[in-house]
Amino acid sequence: MSGSLCPDIRALTKSEIENFLLQHGEKKFRAGQVYEWLWKKSCHSFDEMTSLSKEARQLLKNHFSFPGAIIESRQNSADGTIKAGFRLFDASVVEGVYIPSGERGTVCISSQVGCALGCNFCATGQLGFKRNLSVGEIVDQITGLQNIGNGVSNIVFMGMGEPFLNYENMVGSVEKITSANGLGMSPQRITVSTVGIPKMIKKMADDDPKYHFALSLHAATDLKRNQIIPFNLKHPLRELTEALIYYHRKTDKRFTIEYILFGDFNDSVADARDLALFCKPFPVKINLIEYNPVQGSRFVKSNPVKTQAFVNFLENRNMIVNIRQSRGKDIAAACGQLAGVKY
Repeated sequence: MSGSLCPDIRALTKSEIENFLLQHGEKKFRAGQVYEWLWKKSCHSFDEMTSLSKEARQLLKNHFSFPGAIIESRQNSADGTIKAGFRLFDASVVEGVYIPSGERGTVCISSQVGCALGCNFCATGQLGFKRNLSVGEIVDQITGLQNIGNGVSNIVFMGMGEPFLNYENMVGSVEKITSANGLGMSPQRITVSTVGIPKMIKKMADDDPKYHFALSLHAATDLKRNQIIPFNLKHPLRELTEALIYYHRKTDKRFTIEYILFGDFNDSVADARDLALFCKPFPVKINLIEYNPVQGSRFVKSNPVKTQAFVNFLENRNMIVNIRQSRGKDIAAACGQLAGVKY
């Protein structure tokens, strides 16, 4: 079979692998070995599956491909953050980030090559959209970053792309990350961030997710959100609010609001009042994020005085507020700076 036509081995279920092997004269238990190599041992080629015979490995080579995300480059920040460039089978590049903090190690991973949403404060949004990442390509980022870092305690889908526009593969990767037959991590260590796709938020709620959910809001009125997130023009905040109310009623869970503070745009006390009003129908915690410079963007970060006044307004209304410190700015690894540069 031509290599270009071979299906991705990691797109198969364990049962499908089992059926294939039985049809070709292999023992049933070999499927468990193959599956373990794919998802628990995180191998990257059939040749690494040393518990299989050479004939079995060749059989797999003849019928399946093994596309992966392979680290081609890395950059080290002065603050300990590491950014990796992952080369994909089609020569595309996505970026992932390892962020150490004490005994914790957080990895920020990508879900798409580029992004279709075009948010004008985000470097990824300026790239346009190329394609979705496969389950294997998503998981490879975690294992790759783990190998160059010092263990992974938390995973955030906050890299390149919109996870809810690659929902099936995002959910599939979470299953592999949390499965005892995979990486065995707790879903409570995973956060998926979205710009807010109303119908997909409702679908997520129906699916009863065990992972955490974060909404990248960044403006609490349509007038301002329309200026920074084009998607909001088609799906305004009333649609998003309806979906968030549905999510809370269905799951009874608190979620996180991500809010970048842009200087003299969305950082006034009046903006804080709008944010508090938006959050009134559901329980949330708010992460305020420092704006990180992106080439071609007109925005600047908020000054400390306005930031503190913003925080004070929200805290005086008994809202949970965290100021998230940027990491990796010196290597363009901070929030909104990932651009999949070909190294």
